[in-house]
Amino acid sequence: QVQLVESGGGLVQAGGSLRLSCAASESISSFNTMAWYRQAPGKQRELVASISSISITNYADSVKGRFTISRDNAKSTVYLQMNSLKLEDTAVYYCFARRLTTYSWGQGIQVTVSS
Repeated sequence: QVQLVESGGGLVQAGGSLRLSCAASESISSFNTMAWYRQAPGKQRELVASISSISITNYADSVKGRFTISRDNAKSTVYLQMNSLKLEDTAVYYCFARRLTTYSWGQGIQVTVSS
């Protein structure tokens, strides 16, 4: 099973930017879907953005126009560029990978947006 390690989280002021990275332990070129989810305290985990093997992207309405997901197959890494961050973006962000019926999660990384 692929191992996913997130990095790039932290504390940022509202309106600022962060870039999350998700490094996989093996090539991601064969993965059907790579995605970022998030879970805020007391809320369910929700899809933030996804990218297919042919780089078709999908975003939650709440982040459209502010977040960008991308993948670098050569580096086995998926990125989430987050701009114009809002207080409500505060959450633990999880990397997700799916290949056919097999899927994996990263351990999660905290993103905190302060006023």
